[in-house]
Amino acid sequence: MATIKTFEELEIWKKAQELAVEIYLLAEKNEKVSRDFSFKDQIKRAVLSISNNIAEGFEYSNNRDSIRFLRYSKGSAGEVKNCLLFAANVNFVAREKVQPLINSSNELGNRIGGLIRYLKNKVNNKSTTTATLNPQPSTRNPITS
Repeated sequence: MATIKTFEELEIWKKAQELAVEIYLLAEKNEKVSRDFSFKDQIKRAVLSISNNIAEGFEYSNNRDSIRFLRYSKGSAGEVKNCLLFAANVNFVAREKVQPLINSSNELGNRIGGLIRYLKNKVNNKSTTTATLNPQPSTRNPITS
């Protein structure tokens, strides 16, 4: 198993970036969303916050800080989902158009939660291992799974 050296190698960061691109395109191309500046700004900031916090937590190179920033990231994934549900409820966007984005946000939140659990386990077992986001090759790594 390869050691992760940069946050750009993290699958959850890649998925977060993909979701951000889709949300940014929706915010600019959808007439109702693009005209509601407050809503547009909120959903764009929330979706970008997911990958920003993954990257920031990774750069600290210690599990406790990584977990903290991953929690922020997971919260932002929930915020994006809430914004998408709101957009459907006020008829900014048809429900069938936002449902794939809602599903992506759910999946991303679940994957971030899995990484948090993995890192918490490493923190709790620190006496037996010193693994971080850059685990030793013998450590199972949900980041790349």
